[in-house]
Amino acid sequence: MLAGKRILLIIGGGIAAYKALELIRRYQDAGATVTPVLTGAAEQFVTPLSVAALAGQKAYRDLFDLTDEAEMGHIQLSRAADLVVVAPATADLMAKMAAGLANDLASTLLMATDKAVLIAPAMNVRMWQHPATQRNLATLRSDGVQVVGPNDGAMACGEFGPGRMAEPVEIVTATVAAFGPKPLTGKRVLVTSGPTHEPIDPVRYIANRSSGAQGTAIARALVDLGADVTFVTGPASVAPPEGVRLVRVETARAMLEAVIAAGTVDAAVFAAAVADWRVATEPDQKIKKTPDGALPELRFVENPDILATVSQRTSGRPKLVIGFAAETQNVLENATAKRLRKGCDWIVANDVSAATGIMGGVDNAVTLITADGTEDWPRMAKTAVAARLAQRISEALS
Repeated sequence: MLAGKRILLIIGGGIAAYKALELIRRYQDAGATVTPVLTGAAEQFVTPLSVAALAGQKAYRDLFDLTDEAEMGHIQLSRAADLVVVAPATADLMAKMAAGLANDLASTLLMATDKAVLIAPAMNVRMWQHPATQRNLATLRSDGVQVVGPNDGAMACGEFGPGRMAEPVEIVTATVAAFGPKPLTGKRVLVTSGPTHEPIDPVRYIANRSSGAQGTAIARALVDLGADVTFVTGPASVAPPEGVRLVRVETARAMLEAVIAAGTVDAAVFAAAVADWRVATEPDQKIKKTPDGALPELRFVENPDILATVSQRTSGRPKLVIGFAAETQNVLENATAKRLRKGCDWIVANDVSAATGIMGGVDNAVTLITADGTEDWPRMAKTAVAARLAQRISEALS
C-alpha cells in the first residue's frame, strides 16, 4: 500500500504517544520508511531509543543539534519525506501550526515542509471542544492540512468524549488516501446503518440498542478511500458522516425501498440492526389501558429480509455483499450459518451480549467470515474496525 513511501512522523507530547510505536510498525508493514521526530514533551511518554529501534533509524529531537544540522538540516529533513504525519497532534502543536510558530524542531519542520501534512489530534475532551482548538482546526483545514480523528472514548484523565487519537490502522488508511489516487475512486458502495423503529401505535415502537456508530464509521472510512457512498440510516444516535448520499428511514420496509432505489452498486455493507418483526396491524390511535387491566393482543409478522434480498438477486447483484451478525451466543456457528442462508459474500460477526458493552459502545471485536474461512480481529475502536474493513473492501474490488 505504501511501498517506497517516506513518512516523516512527528510525535507530540500526549499519552497517546505510545500508539506511535505501533504506528511505526504498521507503516513498515505497509512498505513505508519512517523518519521519527520527537517533541520535548513526547520524550516524557516514549523514549527516543524505543522509537529509533522500531523505525530503524535515528529519532530526531533537537533543532540546535549542530551534528544533525551538518548531516541533515531541518529544511532538508522537512523536504525529504513524501508526507508529514503528526501523531499525536496535541492542542499545543495544533496551535503552533495554526499560528505559524517555529520554536522547536517539530514546529520548524512543519513550517518548512513543502509536502502534505496529516494530523491525528489527541487531547482531553474539553481541550478538543474549546473554541480556540476548534478555530485552530478550521485554520489548519483551510490551509490544506488533512485530519484523521479524533475518536470518542474514555480518556486517560477519566473523562469521556471526542479526543482519543485515531487508531494506528485508521492513520495508515488515511495516509494511503492522502497519496491518492484513492483506491475506491469510481466505486459505488451502499451502507445501511442504525436501528429501525417499527411502530406499535402512533407513540410506541419496537427498536434495539444500536447507536449506528459502526455503520457510520464504515461509511466514513469508505469515503476516505474515495468511494461514492449511499448511506441509508435508521434513527441512529450518532451523526451521519459527511460526504455521503444520505437517506434517512424509520422502518425496515422503508430501508428496503431505499436500498432498491439506490440502484446498482459495486459493494453493499448491511450494518443496520434491522428489526426482525413488526406488528401486523398498526392502530391509528394510541393503545389505551383498559379498566380491567386486560393486556393488548399484538400479532407480529416478519419484516423483509434486506440482506437476503440483495444477496440473492439474479441480476444487478453487487460484486461484494457484506452482512453483519450480532449474536449473544454461539457467535461463529450462527454467523457462519447466516452467511450461507442469506447468500452474502462476507459476514462480520460480533458478540453483543450485555457483558461485552459493544452494542451502543465505542469498541468492537469482530470475526470476518468468508468462503475462505474466518479471521478474528482483536477488540479495537469501531473506527479502527471500519478502516480495516474498508481496506479489505478496496482490495476485493480492485
